[in-house]
Amino acid sequence: MRTRYIGGFIILIALLVFWGGLPLAGQVVAKKPVGPIYLLKLKASINPITQEYLSSNITKAQREGASLIIIQLDTPGGLLSSMKEIIDSMLASSVPVVVWIAPTGAWAASAGTFITMASDVAVMAQGTTIGAAHPVSIGGGVPGAPASEPSPSAPSQTGSVSAENPISQKIVNFSATYVRSLAEQKRKDPRAAAWAEQAVRRSVVLTANEALKMGVVDLLADNLAELRQKLNGYRTKDGRVINIENASLEEINMSWREQLLNYLADPNLTYILLLIGIYGLIYEFFSPGVGFGFAVGGISLLLAFMGLSVLPINLVGLGLILFGALLMVLDAFTPSHGVLTTMGVVSLLGGSFTLFNLPDSTIQLSIWNVVATVGTVTALSVFIIGKALLAQRRRPVTGLEGLVGAQGTVKQRLDPIGFILVNGEHWKAQTPEGQRLEAGRSVRVERVEGNKLIVQPADQE
Repeated sequence: MRTRYIGGFIILIALLVFWGGLPLAGQVVAKKPVGPIYLLKLKASINPITQEYLSSNITKAQREGASLIIIQLDTPGGLLSSMKEIIDSMLASSVPVVVWIAPTGAWAASAGTFITMASDVAVMAQGTTIGAAHPVSIGGGVPGAPASEPSPSAPSQTGSVSAENPISQKIVNFSATYVRSLAEQKRKDPRAAAWAEQAVRRSVVLTANEALKMGVVDLLADNLAELRQKLNGYRTKDGRVINIENASLEEINMSWREQLLNYLADPNLTYILLLIGIYGLIYEFFSPGVGFGFAVGGISLLLAFMGLSVLPINLVGLGLILFGALLMVLDAFTPSHGVLTTMGVVSLLGGSFTLFNLPDSTIQLSIWNVVATVGTVTALSVFIIGKALLAQRRRPVTGLEGLVGAQGTVKQRLDPIGFILVNGEHWKAQTPEGQRLEAGRSVRVERVEGNKLIVQPADQE
């Protein structure tokens, strides 16, 4: 009997548990909420500002439980050190990261190729390109390599990469191995890994359709709606399934500070602002009061310093630019017959071409920009110096010296000292040889002695 009660009690418990696990009629089972999709748009070079924008928002997406991160990419490349920071953030992300090269006409060149290879899902729009990742400079230190080794991921001295240069060859080998390892890890296709290596070694480029056939990218999508449709339910190479059916879209744009610094990350703009600032303050120094030169020069110089804080610079180059400007200023006070200006131009050119340590030719300081800017500055300096020399040769027009050569009228008889009227003013005057000149006689000022004017009759040679 006791066994029967115990058995019945167990059955009753099982029924209650089973019944409690089933939804009642008409009851809706609550689904687990899907996190938002973070959309990050990058249409700029890869620099410390864009790196901060991407890395910080990748971290934020993980913290706030996002379901997916989409990076819409359109970049000519940039600083390899910033690229490395972005890739590290992507690889460490627990949220799947999609790199979408879009819209039509966009490209993922140089550092953009590395970032695409590091994504969980790589997507391209029709009419876009990827590739040309060959390093173009030498110097620095390779991450993870001995300190004496050159680095493709650090800002370095500008210069062409030559296959015959052993240092350059080391950079190429390291970059090719790095991008190949990214492709093997994320694309998991031997063809993609082989192509990624050739993108570094030979700067090869693929269109969207070619990239899809070779496994370099996983999907093609021309707009955001098509991209979301193809990504929903997609299984990444590491086995994760993307579920974004009901996910909201949060587009996160750069802040005004990031946008400003990103514009100033253009070395050509920063260079022009730097020279405008320097010569604006020089102009203000030679002008009385505080005015236009101080305002324009001060603002330009501050903006230039903001750009210089973002870009990798060579302090020797900056010093040469400042020294060149100083030489041009000194030429206005020193009779060097243009020698100081010539040396200033040479110093400006040398400083301009060595100012930035940029490893990517897509964001280099333009040679034509340097030539045009230095040429304009030189022309202005020559004009100002010419005006200064002309002013030095011109006879004085103010004070006692300015009266030499002027004509006047005797007001009080000169015997030999008296007073004359010159330019509406009475002056003490004297004849040079004790001559006597009556009032009303016209005279000409010959020279100044002390506080007296030495005059002679105007009709006398």
